[in-house]
Order: sequence, then C-alpha cells, then structure tokens
Amino acid sequence: NALQGFSQNRDLPVKINAAALEVRDKDKIATFSGDVRAVQGDTDLRCKTLTVHYDEEQRPGGMKAADPGPAGQQQIRRIEAKGGVVVTQKDQTTNGDSVVFDMSANTVTLIGNVVLTRGQDILRGHKLVVDLTSGTSKIESGSTRSGVEALIQRSEVPILQPRARQELRRGARRLDCVRMARPEERGRQRDQH
Repeated sequence: NALQGFSQNRDLPVKINAAALEVRDKDKIATFSGDVRAVQGDTDLRCKTLTVHYDEEQRPGGMKAADPGPAGQQQIRRIEAKGGVVVTQKDQTTNGDSVVFDMSANTVTLIGNVVLTRGQDILRGHKLVVDLTSGTSKIESGSTRSGVEALIQRSEVPILQPRARQELRRGARRLDCVRMARPEERGRQRDQH
C-alpha cells in the first residue's frame, strides 16, 4: 500500500509545506498546520495538521529532516498526521482520519475511515497497521462495521494466505497478508506452491 512508500524512500529527505509552523524546541516538536503536504521521494502525504517529534542527534535507520534546525541536524522519531489524511504513491492511495509514523518501531498506523485503493481495487476498514520492516499490513474493522470490505476488479486476482482466505469467507473483522497479483503473475504463483 501507499504507506510502504515511506519505507522505500527512508534515506531521502522529507519536504513539508504548510500555511503555518509552530516549533516548541524545548519539547522537540514542530506542528505544521493548514493544507499540509509532506513529500518523500515518490510518496505524498496531505492532511490538516502534521506534528513532528524529533531528536537533535542522528540515530541509525531514522528518517532525515530536509533542513537542519537551529541546533544542527535533526532526526525525526515520530510523525502524527490528522484531518483528512491522504497518502499517495504511484497508483496506490490510502485515506483515513489520522496516521502515526513510529520511526523506532518502523510502523505506520492509520485510524478511522480507512480506504486503500490500487488501480480500481478498494479495501476498507477502520484501522490499518503496516510493519515497514516485514512488509506486513493488517486491516481491521471497527465496532460499527460488520467486517473488512474488499472490492477486487477482474483485472487482478487476489492471492491470499489460506487462513486469510477463510477469514474473508467468514466476514472477517481483521484481514492479514493480502497480496494482489496481476494475471501474468498468477502462473508463477501457482508454480511456486
């Protein structure tokens, strides 16, 4: 999904544009507000407010800030985006109410009205957790939803782990390990199993 673009672009700087910026240097927090757009490589995030928690020292594996602050190079450790969050990478878009990027855990959690699209395929739920290290995505429904909703167009065929396939048939409240395969990949997938 589009959120994995941040992992693929991890070594690239993050460029952030917004109407306003408030920096609380003692707390190591910068809050961008008003038509926020953050771009890292080919991944684009848009939201109403973006709060960046940072450290002054460089830690291995963290995300680099685009411009050093007054005290020198800064290391982003956590990003929180709220209000109509839209993340786009190539033909994939992920929408939700809020998202938290936890750099130390290397996870992204999107909560509220989650919608993932890839081409014409659509996946809906309440919460999406992406482990950027393993590449595993989990989508769950909220208490008001009957389950995870998926609309798969005929141009692509879902390749699901056997357990995930059974969960979908039962109207699962959570779906793990969904992978989409294009028609030309189907033969290779069958040959490998």
